[in-house]
Amino acid sequence: MGGNHAMTGRLTLPTDADIIDETIRLKNLLGADALRDCDGTEMPEALLSEPVKKYATYYTTRKDNEWAMKHPEEIQQEYLISNRITARGETLRIRLMEGFHTEQLKVNTLDNPKRWWEVIDRTTGEVVPADAWEFDEASGEVEIRTIPYHEYTVSFLAFLIWDPVHMYNFITNDWKDTPHQLTYDVRQPKTKQYVKDKLRKWCEDNPHIDVVRFTTFFHQFTLTFDDKKREKFVEWFGYSASVSPYILEQFEKWAGYKFRPEYIVDQGYHNSMFRVPSKQFLDFIEFQQIEVCALAKELVDIVHSYGKEAMMFLGDHWIGTEPYGKYFAGIGLDAVVGSVGSGVTLRMISDIKGVDYTEGRLLPYFFPDVFCEGGDPIGEARDNWRKARRALLRSPLDRIGYGGYLKLASNWPGFIEEIQNVVTQFREIHENMQGTASYVAPFKVAILNCWGSQRRWMSNQVHHAIWHRETYSAEGVLECLSGMPFEVEFISFDDVRNGIPEEIKVIINVGDAYTAFSGAENWIDEKVLTNIRRFVDQGGGFIGVGEPTAYQYQGRYFQLSDVLGVDREMCFSLSTDKYNEKNDDHFILEDIEGALDFGEGTSRIYAQGGHYQILAMDGEYSQLVVNEYGRGHSVYFAGLPYSPQNCRLLLRAIYYAAGMEQEMKRYYVTNVDTEVTVFQKTGKIAVINNSAQAQHTELYIKGKCAYVLDLKPGEMRWVDDMEDR
Repeated sequence: MGGNHAMTGRLTLPTDADIIDETIRLKNLLGADALRDCDGTEMPEALLSEPVKKYATYYTTRKDNEWAMKHPEEIQQEYLISNRITARGETLRIRLMEGFHTEQLKVNTLDNPKRWWEVIDRTTGEVVPADAWEFDEASGEVEIRTIPYHEYTVSFLAFLIWDPVHMYNFITNDWKDTPHQLTYDVRQPKTKQYVKDKLRKWCEDNPHIDVVRFTTFFHQFTLTFDDKKREKFVEWFGYSASVSPYILEQFEKWAGYKFRPEYIVDQGYHNSMFRVPSKQFLDFIEFQQIEVCALAKELVDIVHSYGKEAMMFLGDHWIGTEPYGKYFAGIGLDAVVGSVGSGVTLRMISDIKGVDYTEGRLLPYFFPDVFCEGGDPIGEARDNWRKARRALLRSPLDRIGYGGYLKLASNWPGFIEEIQNVVTQFREIHENMQGTASYVAPFKVAILNCWGSQRRWMSNQVHHAIWHRETYSAEGVLECLSGMPFEVEFISFDDVRNGIPEEIKVIINVGDAYTAFSGAENWIDEKVLTNIRRFVDQGGGFIGVGEPTAYQYQGRYFQLSDVLGVDREMCFSLSTDKYNEKNDDHFILEDIEGALDFGEGTSRIYAQGGHYQILAMDGEYSQLVVNEYGRGHSVYFAGLPYSPQNCRLLLRAIYYAAGMEQEMKRYYVTNVDTEVTVFQKTGKIAVINNSAQAQHTELYIKGKCAYVLDLKPGEMRWVDDMEDR
């Protein structure tokens, strides 16, 4: 994949028609072996003869308004839900497009509303019979016969008349004269044939292009704008825009039952990842993956028939191509590329199987919202690299690259030097590991939630690595794990019901009550509870963060409060005294200096039972508690945002929960701002400084101090593994 010499290759740079000489200069300076175009740029003719791979961004669903206008019935569609409106009398009119952007979406009046729409009385949850409402096309309103003071919604189909990503790029970059790009649905018969023929012709017309970078395939994740051009609903995992009567009729035949709009609009939550997925929604995802992956394979086969590589961008129209789904490998892609916002999103890409290589697009994107007055692209690049590097050392991408306008980056003083530093370190990692795996602890750690392995490294996120006050204290657990010396599995409640695999030693459950990540009603399943209790009782470990095992039932809020040694006060047991006292003398806290950070935390947690020890408190309530349960151990955290100190806390908590504290110092660094990764087969050890300050650290091998190191801010230092000497 890389060049012959370690210090070139493995790098893709963006280019544009007006920056030819500078592209060649930077290609040579940085040792890039691939060039790409991106949305809003062009690959210049003059660069086609350069001795590098050429990537072309290829859109299957847009950039052909003529076709879309000729076939309005094959434009993409999305299920929308109207505002919730309360009836004050016996009839009510609901204007469907209230609050939506009419340049993006248009009500589908071509297909029968009575067949594909649904009016629901949200006060009772009952479906209003189709003969009790009418659609008035002229006004764009639905008139409903109502019960006074009940609340109503209409679920309806709308055409996506402006591609959401084009709209986003248009607004972000303030494009003025660019026409809005319409969408079309490649799943439908005429468009399917047209798109395949068009791809063949494109491959013939572009002999110099080596890699076709599909952005992506057919269905956009849900990205809906409001009437003021603001983002109204963004769900990176959302299937709401992958529907049409044509597709839904096929689904009904496959599933054997009638489709309801409610399976998609889901009371207005649109099946966000945080919702416990219904059986019908899981069926729909499965159906879409089967169909989308089969059709994607047809396009990939065309690309291969012209001797080109096929690469998929993990984003944009990626719905139905879930890389950890059962059908992804069948597409036959050469590569996946995705945007690296953090260690978690890096692992989401680098752990993908079924492709020859993976590529990450590092941040910042070379767009004017960062490269502007007051912007800090160098700071963003350093922060992005520090987070990505920890995860890279565990599970490396094969290549890295950048996107956007190269001119913006080359004009910013000092930015290219920063990229040089990143690219050099990236190549050093590959040079020192030589394709071998890094050392991991002799046991597996499992994250338990409703999605399991289908959504590896995707948990607790609203949208690809974007910070949310409600999620960072939970997402931090995965961010810490992304760069830690553990093999991480993602398991579902069905996996637990069927019996916990033997190599798993620690199970982690993290999230808010009643979400898919905590588990909701799965915690009143007798099989789930007894299997986990048995697992811990016989020597396993359980770590809970936030509201683990939460479901109010039978006098408990945390259903595994016996295992965890804590419960949450829901005001039902205020009459019961708690007697909580702190004792912070414990293995988990041995490296930690100064205050602990639980992020948003979880209030009103109290320890209970006979085997707990409270390591941190907030007033009368507890924030960090360990508990012994039979031969096993548990640890409870009120929250765990990502920070170097919290990585160390979690590291120690996992070894404690596993009952394998002595294993921790096999390879170990004393300073919490530093981490160590060991490649035993090549005898190389990387010590990284995850902070922006210089750090002093000692490296232990087999419990003995082997190196004393002084690291510059953000430095990565390679030393030899002396274990075998």
